[in-house]
Amino acid sequence: MTNSRLAITLGDPAGIGGEVILKALAEPKVYENCELTVVGSRSLLLETYTKLNLVHNCSPLADPEKLSILDVDLGNEYLHNLNSSESNNSNKITIGEGNAASGAASFAYMETAINRALQGEFDGIVTGPIAKSAWKAAGHHYPGQTELLAQKSGVEKFGMLFVARSPHTSWTLITLLATTHIPLEKVPQVLTPELMTQKLDLLLKCLKQDFGVEKPKIAIAGLNPHSGEGGQLGSEEQEWLIPWLEQQRQKYPSLQIDGPIPPDTMWVKPGQAWYGQGNVTPADGYLALYHDQGLIPVKLMAFDRAVNTSIGLPFVRTSPDHGTAFDIAGKGIADAKSMKAAIQLAAELVSHRKLGVRSKE
Repeated sequence: MTNSRLAITLGDPAGIGGEVILKALAEPKVYENCELTVVGSRSLLLETYTKLNLVHNCSPLADPEKLSILDVDLGNEYLHNLNSSESNNSNKITIGEGNAASGAASFAYMETAINRALQGEFDGIVTGPIAKSAWKAAGHHYPGQTELLAQKSGVEKFGMLFVARSPHTSWTLITLLATTHIPLEKVPQVLTPELMTQKLDLLLKCLKQDFGVEKPKIAIAGLNPHSGEGGQLGSEEQEWLIPWLEQQRQKYPSLQIDGPIPPDTMWVKPGQAWYGQGNVTPADGYLALYHDQGLIPVKLMAFDRAVNTSIGLPFVRTSPDHGTAFDIAGKGIADAKSMKAAIQLAAELVSHRKLGVRSKE
């Protein structure tokens, strides 16, 4: 593997981002084949470190004084006091509560990391968890970090991919969402053959570029129970999804594209492959049609180690698949497995891309 230059954003400083970063960076193995720079507020990270060192039985923490930190100046608009339990001031960053102050901070960290990556300073970004409500309170209206990354990068075709490696079998579960953070009632309106083509093409390119799978087997879910059961439980499959799938099979004759698979049974083989049950041949990539259809099984199997990966960007982006967990922030009990997995996966993906570029030269 080649060295990967990665930025790690602090995320919402009122949440567990600082804690899982310090826990992850305390392990020497995380630094293999990568150069890591934390993008955030040095003073806030030091406060987190000091507070957590007072917590009994907290896991080992990396000393911020020994880390590479790109200190983001938040100006004088917001105050911070991570040791205070008072949360009346929206201009104060208070541990355990996302507000305008913490939202403005996490947004500033993201913007800084994105700008530096676009300038070539970083090969990839590992993002700490943010609170969308805090971004909104700070005046930043984005469905999530993925959409901000795409907009700042000038990218229109992008996707939200989840990657998890089984601790039981080392098999890798790769799941792409066709739609993401939208109300369920809008999913049938947003899903179109054009959108599905875009997502499938992104998935195929990602599997080849980042995972070295030249001729993948793809599993695509139906939208309705039993995939519509011949139109009895919904018409979308009959009207456009099945014809679209046939077009894709003709477009990619060397690939195996299965679907529309009933959503309640599509995850049986991945579950068996994850836990090593039976002799199954799972797909290389799974395409779920909406948020919970894909993420309930992913989080059921791999809640503590799944990695959110943005595809279609000019640089690698990964993130732990959990939120800010304001309810446990500052208590020293946050699990850093997903953050470690996000860092290690980002390093692997950057290495694959660099090797791929070199092989073409």
